[in-house]
Amino acid sequence: MPWVRIASGIIAIAIALSLIVLGGWYFTLGFGVIVYLGQLEVFELVRAKGINPAVRTTLFVSQVLLVTAHLSPPIADAILALAGTCICFYLLFQPKFATIADVAASILALFYGGYLPTYWIRLRDLGASGTASLPLEGFWPSNLSWSQLPMGLTITFIAFACIWGADIGAYAFGKMFGRTPLSSISPKKTVEGAIFGMGASASIGIIGAWSLSWPIWWLTGAALGTIIGISSLLGDLTESLMKRDAGVKDSGTLIPGHGGVLDRTDSYVFTAPLVYYFVIYLIPLLAPLTAR
Repeated sequence: MPWVRIASGIIAIAIALSLIVLGGWYFTLGFGVIVYLGQLEVFELVRAKGINPAVRTTLFVSQVLLVTAHLSPPIADAILALAGTCICFYLLFQPKFATIADVAASILALFYGGYLPTYWIRLRDLGASGTASLPLEGFWPSNLSWSQLPMGLTITFIAFACIWGADIGAYAFGKMFGRTPLSSISPKKTVEGAIFGMGASASIGIIGAWSLSWPIWWLTGAALGTIIGISSLLGDLTESLMKRDAGVKDSGTLIPGHGGVLDRTDSYVFTAPLVYYFVIYLIPLLAPLTAR
């Protein structure tokens, strides 16, 4: 099983890195597949509790959100409200009387599994205008110079690397030195592992901020890495909470040795919005201060 886990993990990372580099519609459509599979697992978890969400409607409008996030992010924000209205409308006119839980689970799947992932698309699209070198707005570097890559590509790489550093650091350090349980939601997680994971993420963030010449790079990088470390941990615990409530060990069986799509992507759900707004609001705000 460890070798199966390693092999499937390598394949998953290779696919993720390829989609990140290509960007454009390759990233959007590839992400759409991941979101679709992840939402199916969310629906299986809520069905285990006897809840009947609006599956097809939520799946459809979530894909619309992802596409419009690539075309025009403000429209995606507007569609979120309209999508919630459509889901409620659909459930109100079902033959079987809908419950509060049915509506809540549908909106959860829309927001958690559909809307929040759009921020990865927005993040990857930063600075991508005019950089396409392949059909479908795809990009492939002509050289490996870090400074020549689109801003969205480098930041997405750094964010993914911070998440990987947090996950691997927390797992390895917690397994060797962890003694204090972090939460009853996930008994195997330890305080020591969580702290080390955040430290690993912060270290990678500092390196990334330095490579991008961010203002006060040692501070902004540490802040970004810490934010990513915390949000990835919260994403992991949130999915663990849903699995525990549903009474299952894994969200699915799609990825050999790892479980379901949610089991491998839970750390990414809450991270993208925080990174996106950190980059488009905080970094430009600090730039004039360092230029004096």
